[in-house]
Amino acid sequence: MNSSEFDLIIVGGGIAGLTAANRAAQLGAKPLLLEKGTDEHYLCNTRYTGGTLHVCMADIMAGEAAHLAAIEKLCDNARPDLARAMAGNAERAVRWLQAEGCKFIKASASPHHRWVLAPPGRKGPGLDWEGRAGDVLLRRLGANLEERGCRLMRGARVLNPIMEEGRCVGVVAKVGSETTEFRAKAVILADGGFQAAPDLLREHITPRPEKVHQRNAGSGTGDGLRFAMEAGAATVGMDKFYGHLLSLDALSNERLWPYPYLDAVVTAGVLVNPEGHRFTDEGRGGVHVANSVAGLEDPHASHVVFDQTIWEGAGRHGLIPCNPHIPKEGGTLHEAQSLGELAGLIGMPAANLEETVARFNAAVDAETIGELTPPRCTVKGEPVAIRTAPFYAMPVCAGITYTMGGIAIDGNARVLQTDDTPIEGLYAAGTTTGGLEGGSGAGYVGGLSKSTVTALLAAEHAAG
Repeated sequence: MNSSEFDLIIVGGGIAGLTAANRAAQLGAKPLLLEKGTDEHYLCNTRYTGGTLHVCMADIMAGEAAHLAAIEKLCDNARPDLARAMAGNAERAVRWLQAEGCKFIKASASPHHRWVLAPPGRKGPGLDWEGRAGDVLLRRLGANLEERGCRLMRGARVLNPIMEEGRCVGVVAKVGSETTEFRAKAVILADGGFQAAPDLLREHITPRPEKVHQRNAGSGTGDGLRFAMEAGAATVGMDKFYGHLLSLDALSNERLWPYPYLDAVVTAGVLVNPEGHRFTDEGRGGVHVANSVAGLEDPHASHVVFDQTIWEGAGRHGLIPCNPHIPKEGGTLHEAQSLGELAGLIGMPAANLEETVARFNAAVDAETIGELTPPRCTVKGEPVAIRTAPFYAMPVCAGITYTMGGIAIDGNARVLQTDDTPIEGLYAAGTTTGGLEGGSGAGYVGGLSKSTVTALLAAEHAAG
């Protein structure tokens, strides 16, 4: 093994890793960034992002008190110190990115679209990332790091921590065909979640990982998570992910992911299993519903059912709405003049589907949707009675973007042991971490904002 020494080693070249590396360099540290991708424009989730910085789908400039209240409401498992750190540093994260040369636009009238990376990543259906949003951000931060005299080493995959007397003092990495030791005063893990690791998905997220659509760059294989666990780290919230409900045809049609997704019609209509029964609270929104579908024994067996009113209303909501894009791009959309006929098209008992919709409609009319089985809320939108022909059914699958849980950290992004004490010299940032998002409702804070904030905190504490 060869050995090299640095002040700080950062694992992962996405927004979290490049933010941490540049911030550390600003503070006078000598960082080395290790990225397992080999191409100049290596793939990672940041490269694919739509580019929206928000906190809990609200304006990221709304203020600390508003952010903290939103996090506490949506994420019932959030660590108080981590929630405060996120809420108190959200605006600073945007201002730091601006100072680094990153540009923003207002993408729509929605509050969470007031700070979107330019040029925007959402142009139309399918995947279009080159020269947009996250790709431009990574190029900018990468150039800044080079101008600061620091190195980003591609083709380097971390294997194991180097521990001395309980402190992390470096990493063992595979660089090409050579195994190398890199030593430093501290290590920051920022390589993303474990969404592309079938073994970890099967253990924590879904019994059928092969039936969950990888709505991501495929680079999040949990290397940093495994590294941290070997060093003695605790994990938290491993059972939830951020993602969206997609057309089942997205599995074979690249024009149907990462956009459009089906959140708006699911929140308005009903999601049913092969027997024609509801099985989750659609009112909690697309992220929650995607988690519910992924957890089924067969994640490919569900349909969202709605009518013409929903299709022409909620179906047209969003920057890239499912109406008209799903059928236009070749996605399956079953259509019938009655619910019984629709049930026959999708192969489920007509009486069950008719009864499910009748109960749903009655609850909408009586404003008693909370008494349905399972209960239904209005956190993410109002239900709409399904009465107007034609009636529609769309087969769905869960699309996973990143895992919400992972390495336990505190409000300074220090990696924690099971007794809640930090592992000296070891930090984690971005979506490899847990303790903020997730909980019973799969509460979503925001991947880009979470990554930038925790990366700044990790770099500042480690450099200090």
